[in-house]
This record gives sequence, structure tokens and C-alpha cells, in this order.
Amino acid sequence: MHFDVLIYPGFDELDALAPWEILAGLAGRMPEQHSAALVSLDGSGPITASHGTVLQPLGALSERPDVIVVPGGPWVDYHPGPGTRAAAEEGSVPAALAERHARGTVVASVCTGAMLLAAAGLLDDRPATTHHGAVEDLRATGAVIVEGPRVVDDGDVITAGGVTCGLDMALWLLERFVGPQAALDAERGLEYERRGTVWRAAG
Repeated sequence: MHFDVLIYPGFDELDALAPWEILAGLAGRMPEQHSAALVSLDGSGPITASHGTVLQPLGALSERPDVIVVPGGPWVDYHPGPGTRAAAEEGSVPAALAERHARGTVVASVCTGAMLLAAAGLLDDRPATTHHGAVEDLRATGAVIVEGPRVVDDGDVITAGGVTCGLDMALWLLERFVGPQAALDAERGLEYERRGTVWRAAG
């Protein structure tokens, strides 16, 4: 199982690094079965995040990872510089997500990363969630907003609410794709208990 966490200029640090730590921890514990990478579209860097952290991606976005995690970034308040809104308007990230999804990759977003999924056409008439401040913008794209759950799993597309919901989503990814014990082990290691519920299309 291979996970890519996709970063881009202006992404929110916690949106990306919280899931990254969980998934990289899995890869470290089970390297023969699982891998995880912090990537940019073409592998170039360094990339500056929304709060000024500078990161060097480990490589380029895989052609067909099993799962891509897409962090959010500045969206709710006007932000003329790099961020999620700028990435959505520029178009390269949404195009890459649409291509991978068409090849069978599960695409998961944290916070306003859902707006990049929407820009890729992946949330049309589909259940989704995002940061509370971007809900109406997401609804306007044609997504069906699910209110309440921190994680919404619609099979090949998964969305999570704002910022800290990335922890819950990454632990859900472990439970869904690896098993409950892997998720429980990660929770214990983090000293974090998952909050709220996961909404699933399959009930």
C-alpha cells in the first residue's frame, strides 16, 4: 500500500504533516507492506507552507499511488499569495488529482483541500465535508455537504473537516486499508483518541 501526501506552495502545515506522521509511522513499522512519501507535483522544492515552514519533498507525485492525501491551506479569508485558492485557480494540482483518480487512486482531502478535489471535478453530487468556513463555497461547486462527521468516506473519495480532522482521517485510512489494530497502535503511539464519527456511503 503506497500513500502520497501532496504538498504545494501555501499548504497548511498541520493538514499535511499530521497525516504524514501517521502514515510514515506505518511505513516504518511495516516497510515490506506499506510506504508513504511527502511529495510535490514534480518533486521540485523547497516548498514554503502557509505559516512559513520550508519543506523539501521526497519526490514527485506517483503515477498511481493507492491513496493521495491533499492538505488545505488559505481559502476562507482573501489571500493573494500561494495557497489552496491559488492552486485551484492555477489548475495543475486539480488536473493531477483527476488523472490519478481516473487510474484508480483513492483521493483524500483535509480541510480546504476539498476545494482542490472539487476543482478536479471529483465532488460533483458527492457527499463531502471541509473546514466550516468553506462549506458554502464547497456546496456551490456541486458537492453534497454532510454536516457533523469529521470524516466523510464515499469510497474512492474521502474528505475531512478542518485542520485537526486530518488526524482522524489518517487513522481512518489505517483502519480501512490496513486494519483496526494498525489504527489502534497508531493512536497509542500518538497518545490521541479519535473524535467524532466517520460517515460512510455504505452505511
